Amino acid sequence: MDILHNAGMFFIILGLPFFLSGTVGLLRFPDIFTRLHALTKADNVGLGLIIFGLALQSDSWLMVARLFLIWLLVLIASSASCHLVARCAMQKKIQPWSRP
Repeated sequence: MDILHNAGMFFIILGLPFFLSGTVGLLRFPDIFTRLHALTKADNVGLGLIIFGLALQSDSWLMVARLFLIWLLVLIASSASCHLVARCAMQKKIQPWSRP
């Protein structure tokens, strides 16, 4: 195994806890706004680390470009969908959570 393969595995393994923390945030946080924050932030960072790890292991520049294009499209779709869900929640007068 070469150093790029090991570095790629390191970044892939490093990205997995971010997905796990986003899932835990979705299940444990009290309202829709904090859940959206947990999902969009943690999952985007986790996906970025995994994409970077896969890019290090890739054999061709075309595959690296495709991987980063996928990440860019997911970033755009994630932020747009998060904004739309939060905006719909605000229109329905759902109040953000606050400490009692």
